[in-house]
Amino acid sequence: MMRRLGPADYRDMPWKNGGGVTRELLKVPHPSDPARFLARVSIATVASSGPFSVFPGVDRILTLLEGEGMALSFGNGPEVVLDRPLRPFAFPGEAELQCRLLGGPVRDFNLMVDRAVAEASLEVVRLSPGETRPLAGVWCVLLHCLEGEASVAGEPLAVDETLWLEQPEPRALRSDEGSVVVAIQLNRRA
Repeated sequence: MMRRLGPADYRDMPWKNGGGVTRELLKVPHPSDPARFLARVSIATVASSGPFSVFPGVDRILTLLEGEGMALSFGNGPEVVLDRPLRPFAFPGEAELQCRLLGGPVRDFNLMVDRAVAEASLEVVRLSPGETRPLAGVWCVLLHCLEGEASVAGEPLAVDETLWLEQPEPRALRSDEGSVVVAIQLNRRA
């Protein structure tokens, strides 16, 4: 099954800690608890320094999209500086961390997955004009276009659009003009 989503399908949601708002692209329901999610994908604007929301039992992957970056402090450990766009950074959702902006607001791409139920990977795929990349046969694949245009099995994917493929057959991501796509693979845990 393939589902195409665009800006009209996305929802603005308050952060769990009340410190801001994120644009939720997709929320996959939890198989046994309707109050939780199995996976959630969003794009947030971080306008000021402050704490991140805590999500126990959730694996997170954060990718800087725009802005000068941020430094994340995990308790007494050293800061992790995210100042290069499109480089995913994974961390546990239960970590209590502080964010320090390096020079004004930033936008970031967020993936959160309930680690007891599923595991995920996130890759930023840069396709040259005419290039094709195979998509692995995993439980679910999510593709979100950041630049250019791409397609999967003839289904177009333009900037700010998302394709959600459940139990995909082996397929390929293609771009005639060149594109930058966030590719997420999601697998259920045994």
